[in-house]
Amino acid sequence: MKKIITIIGARPQIIKAAAISRAIIENFSKKVVEIVVHTGQHYDAKMSGDFFEELNICKPHHQFLISNHLQGAQTGEMMRGIELVVINERPDAILVYGDTNSTLAGALVAAKLNIPLIHVEAGLRSFNKSMPEEINRITTDHCSTILFSPTLEGIKNLMTEGIIHNVRNHKVYHCGDIMYDNSLYFERIAREKSDVLSRFELIKGEFNLVTFHRPNNTDNKNNLKSIIEALKSIKKQEGKEVVLPLHPRTEKMIIKFFGIKYLEQLKAEWKVLPPVSFLDIILLETSANKVITDSGGVQKEAYFFNKKSVILRDETEWVEIINNNGGILAGANGDKIIAAYHDLDNLDCTFEKVFGNGQAADFICEKILNII
Repeated sequence: MKKIITIIGARPQIIKAAAISRAIIENFSKKVVEIVVHTGQHYDAKMSGDFFEELNICKPHHQFLISNHLQGAQTGEMMRGIELVVINERPDAILVYGDTNSTLAGALVAAKLNIPLIHVEAGLRSFNKSMPEEINRITTDHCSTILFSPTLEGIKNLMTEGIIHNVRNHKVYHCGDIMYDNSLYFERIAREKSDVLSRFELIKGEFNLVTFHRPNNTDNKNNLKSIIEALKSIKKQEGKEVVLPLHPRTEKMIIKFFGIKYLEQLKAEWKVLPPVSFLDIILLETSANKVITDSGGVQKEAYFFNKKSVILRDETEWVEIINNNGGILAGANGDKIIAAYHDLDNLDCTFEKVFGNGQAADFICEKILNII
């Protein structure tokens, strides 16, 4: 029986972990024991805690309370907690997802303690090192023993950086995207269980789903204003409802820059929702007219569900979406956002299946068991 410690800390990682945990329970329970460590990076229940119950994931075996929100100090606190767990649990490998500070902390502990590191979502690159996520991705990949890339583009990036299968003990695999696994699995459940459309009086196809939370968009007053004004203009031009599940950071910065009355006015003009569950966001994505987002996960899920998206970033690690005409990069420039929104209608996109076959989690588990 192999023991794997899984490191999670942010909402996207909890969702990603659901796919692997589900595969272990259903198909590998006699071969793998999974110990889940939650770093506490996202402490808000709606952004993290409630997901365990909703996605039917066992509660973390170890939970930290991270008090410091400075990047370096936060990562250091996580490392200290992870290291103690690893020493006590003595796992055969550490598994990390994506590109958060929790990912980086797990990677550095694994490297320091000489424990095999498994990175799911390896090889993704935005080529913008001003993004903390980009530094986390690169560092984690170079610390990893087993690397699972969801796309062929990710494999190319790893090769460019000298991370090649069987070179310096790296094991590199193209596995498809575990979020495609999850999207297929949870879409069926969302149709049965989510009442988000009736709860907020939404009509399928008559609203645009908007999400944005990245610091470049929220912590810059001009960028935040530009995005909001562009959304107002789009609604005025086309009449589609703006549905905005409001991220805590976005809410905080709107109030900081423009005041509480400004936020209340937005709530009067749009459907501003509290943070919604994963099942709710899936139903919103499948029911929306178009998607406008700076989230890597949401832009990808939109593509899974054959929805085109305006991406509120100047670059994306999911270049397949752009290359296959599934979305347009607009950044925070209001004119570009409005133009991109209308230009989506002219894009010829067949939503080619570039993210795998929906069986990535089983593939990952089988390869891990063959190696560790």
